[in-house]
Amino acid sequence: MAGILSMSEHNYLSPPEIAEATIQNGIKKTELPVVKMIVLGILAGAFIAFAAEGSNMASYNLLSNIETYGLGKALSGAIFSTGLMLVLIAGGELFTGNATIIISVLDKKVSIKNMLKNWFFVYCGNFIGAVFVAYMMVKSGLFNSGANELGGMTIKIASSKVGLTFAQGFYLGIMCNWLVCLAVWMATGAKDITGKILSVFFTIWLFVTSGFEHSIANMYYIPAGILAKGNENWVGAALNLGVKMKGLNSLNWKNFIIKNLIPVTFGNIIGGVLFVGMAYWYVYIRNKNLSHEKSKQKSS
Repeated sequence: MAGILSMSEHNYLSPPEIAEATIQNGIKKTELPVVKMIVLGILAGAFIAFAAEGSNMASYNLLSNIETYGLGKALSGAIFSTGLMLVLIAGGELFTGNATIIISVLDKKVSIKNMLKNWFFVYCGNFIGAVFVAYMMVKSGLFNSGANELGGMTIKIASSKVGLTFAQGFYLGIMCNWLVCLAVWMATGAKDITGKILSVFFTIWLFVTSGFEHSIANMYYIPAGILAKGNENWVGAALNLGVKMKGLNSLNWKNFIIKNLIPVTFGNIIGGVLFVGMAYWYVYIRNKNLSHEKSKQKSS
């Protein structure tokens, strides 16, 4: 019956079709002019930062109570998913999601050099956008919310993140971007906005609720905490929430980069490149290319 189409033709792509679409997306991303990579990176960094501050605003009072901590994480995840929705639907370049460019490299459509170029400029743009939102949040006075408890929780979250060991940050980063890239993968397969939203919502909700580490989100969370340390009322609220002086003293730009950003970024790369890009290239693209090469050899 002509009116009845397959689901692949209707609402979504099949996994092999997603792999092909991801290859084409990787080509387009690496062909962007540097200025556009940076501008779109700034926008994506800001979108993720807005999601991060919104998730904190919604859940800070729940996170401060051990009996409601899990509920607070779940609420944070529900709010935070908005960030990736903005990136994928409104438009932006997100370093973590761009780990899937590896599938274009493996298919020999994009060079490693161009992939790394995209990663570098997008990463820099993400940093600028996220830190700018952190700065605006501090200057806005919103951290006074809840009798300064939001400011205190912002410091507490940042302090806990720079307190991770290298191994913890690395493995939490792997699991995070495994899920983030799966969200991007599924959203690529959705042919309408509703499908893209649902693909992102549940997967990102899962990663945030689980407590995994996202390098770009941490470009908001930790700088916001560092900047918030300049307000004695927010510091007092953080101390009341159980932050130790040692934790406050360790919350600085050096520890942000060395103790969190570097291990989490490497983990994010492994999670997206190995467990999504390379895995799906091997399953859906490699054998297709081998079959194509064999048929060419036979015909010649």
